[in-house]
Amino acid sequence: MVQAWYMDDSDDDPRRPHRAEPDRPVDLEQLRRLGVLYWKLDADKFESDPELEKIRRERSYSWMDIITISRDTLPNYEEKIKTFYEEHLHLDEEIRYVLEGSGYFDVRDAEDKWIRIFMEKGDLITLPAGIYHRFTLDEQNYVKAMRLFAGEPKWTAYNRPADHFEARGRYLAFLLQTA
Repeated sequence: MVQAWYMDDSDDDPRRPHRAEPDRPVDLEQLRRLGVLYWKLDADKFESDPELEKIRRERSYSWMDIITISRDTLPNYEEKIKTFYEEHLHLDEEIRYVLEGSGYFDVRDAEDKWIRIFMEKGDLITLPAGIYHRFTLDEQNYVKAMRLFAGEPKWTAYNRPADHFEARGRYLAFLLQTA
């Protein structure tokens, strides 16, 4: 099952776990109240997995591709990693399914504190439109992930502050309903 926890305030290497002291774990229900959805799937059969197909059908995820993030495979690796780690939001859901390797998605809670979500092989996550988040690899420096979209892919990230977007307003209203 996915591991998530509140982060410390260290500016040290973002690829490290950064667990708060004392440890403050976050469970799936807390993530759900933030609009973050999670599934554990069998990544070895992603090409023919009926569970993945069911999720894609139910959530209208019609487009997908696979990205490998490593020094050897991603052009402008260092620049891209820094960009992924800048706090931002999207106007649509962000859906990622880890097929190999591992990394971290960090999301802001309702009090604007960082929660770190450790993603490894078989983890599928959906971040709601309008949530502030960021991504980084862990110390393995490698992840292969499926990117899913409802409709045509939209790659635009809006760095914080981006509170003027309608998607952010809808997300904040959602948080008030789940509080």
